[in-house]
Amino acid sequence: MSDYILRATAAGERIRAFAIRSTEMAEYARQRHNSSPVVTAALGRLLSAAAMMGVMMKGEKDVLTITMKGDGPIGSLTVTADSKGNVKGFADNPVVIIPPNYAGKLDVGAAIGYGELTVIKDMGLKEPYVSQVPLGTSEVAEDLTYYFAKSEQTPSAVALGVLMSPDNTVKQSGGFIVQLMPNVSDEIIEKLEKKLAQIPSVTDMMENGMGPEEILEDILGEFDLEINEKLDTKFYCGCSKEHIARALISMGKEELQKIIDDGEAITVNCHFCNTDYTYTVDEIKELLEFAKIKSAAKKIGIIGDIE
Repeated sequence: MSDYILRATAAGERIRAFAIRSTEMAEYARQRHNSSPVVTAALGRLLSAAAMMGVMMKGEKDVLTITMKGDGPIGSLTVTADSKGNVKGFADNPVVIIPPNYAGKLDVGAAIGYGELTVIKDMGLKEPYVSQVPLGTSEVAEDLTYYFAKSEQTPSAVALGVLMSPDNTVKQSGGFIVQLMPNVSDEIIEKLEKKLAQIPSVTDMMENGMGPEEILEDILGEFDLEINEKLDTKFYCGCSKEHIARALISMGKEELQKIIDDGEAITVNCHFCNTDYTYTVDEIKELLEFAKIKSAAKKIGIIGDIE
């Protein structure tokens, strides 16, 4: 079964909700980064959240970036998502081995540690929207719940989970975000809070055969749930040798000349998908020539013709 996101409303659109199945996404990230179980769980949770938050944006070119930077052994987690359900991400240190927490679960909070959560939304405006909040539990879901309340003034319930198999592959991954819209009644709030307090974990629900539809129905069925949209979602990195070449050109002529003078091929790694791209000295020479042409064109105002 492919991963997907559901967009829904309830209580006469006074509640909006998103739910995701992200098992393939989390497993693909594990494979690309060869991550340990606790890092897979941390990154899988953040990928799930970013995918749902990404489809909350309206513009086709809007981009969301979330970073969790702590003092734990992971260092930081970085994910980006667009409004179409595409998401990618990486951990500074993908191989972290630490003891389980007091409940015998993967200790994501200790792996990330204390620090800051940063959310950046690039919506094509003059400046991107940037918000930072301190990490609380560093378990991801609780920190995003705090972010929504503090930075977006939107009361939200965020639940995320990644269940690992004995062979350290991803068995289940998913989550949901339920948000209260303005003018919601106290009666609805009270009923919803009571319901959320009673539900089991996301991975327990998924292990019992529940998908995003059943999870939302369980939470919001009594509030006249309406499923509005189903969107595909996946781990997708748009990097390529040509794309990385643009980054090399942006280094400038002097840096490119140094690489040429060293006389050896260079390898550049994409952090998001862990793909290596190798450039020979001759290829670097071609990039240098292009950089010179681009610099000259910029001086006379025709840069747009050679981009």
